[in-house]
Amino acid sequence: MNKAELIDEVQKSLGADCSKAHAERVVQAVLSSVGKGLREHGSVQLVGFGTFQVKERAARMGRNPRTNEPMEIAASKSVGFKPGAKLKEEIA
Repeated sequence: MNKAELIDEVQKSLGADCSKAHAERVVQAVLSSVGKGLREHGSVQLVGFGTFQVKERAARMGRNPRTNEPMEIAASKSVGFKPGAKLKEEIA
């Protein structure tokens, strides 16, 4: 499912009086809030759905695939997701 399909599903869930533009604003507001929560708090927990958490990656040595020379890969941050019990049940 991509973002456009998600917007369509949200519009259907909200009923006939919801426009596609309103559903798009709702989806964008949720995604922005999750991003803000990760920046400010490091994790966002949605009970029954799961937890998004910022993960730190340490600097490490790697190899340039073109030249096969060693190179240092800088430290970075990424986002991990741990599904909640209710989501696991829905998938199974």
